[in-house]
Amino acid sequence: MHDHDDHHHHDHDNSYSDMQARVKALETLLTEKGLIDPAAIDRIVETYETKIGPRNGAQVVARAWSDPAFADWLRRDATAAIASLGFTGRQGEHMRAVFNTPDTHNLVVCTLCSCYPWSVLGLPPVWYKAPAYRSRAVIDPRSVLAEFGLTLPQETKIRVWDSTAELRYLVIPQRPAGSERLDEAKLADLVSRDAMIGTALARSPEAAI
Repeated sequence: MHDHDDHHHHDHDNSYSDMQARVKALETLLTEKGLIDPAAIDRIVETYETKIGPRNGAQVVARAWSDPAFADWLRRDATAAIASLGFTGRQGEHMRAVFNTPDTHNLVVCTLCSCYPWSVLGLPPVWYKAPAYRSRAVIDPRSVLAEFGLTLPQETKIRVWDSTAELRYLVIPQRPAGSERLDEAKLADLVSRDAMIGTALARSPEAAI
């Protein structure tokens, strides 16, 4: 066991990809030269993880909730529908939107890698890449969701979608009750990154105030 002497200490194990290793080396170099503050880097990363990236996906969901024609397009050709809002993947990967309904809940996992729709969800959360999440979400999704604080009725069917490098999924959560009068910007505020992976539901308008 290594002692984590501070928040920025990283164990140099082999789980880093080349790209992550290069980024880490660059961060270290810039920090040592006094050019950047590690806390500022953390804030930037957090912004991409939780604010900028997922805002794109939230706009897609809000449009689908408020525009039945867009929702229909999203069902038929999610890649094109999402691109029409200006969000396209860097690798040209295809997107598929899966819609939660009263009787079916969708959950996204990637069993072989950490394929993730960066263009609509930003950076993947750490747990998304964790082997325990990847394997258990397939075997026992109900208990995994319960650990995230999402307990679904027994009769709700859970469908698990396995993302690949070529095909990445976006969960369209159900529109929460009481959101009928909200505009798209306010609707987007109800949609979290986790709701678009399927580990959470969209927030109710009361909870978002």
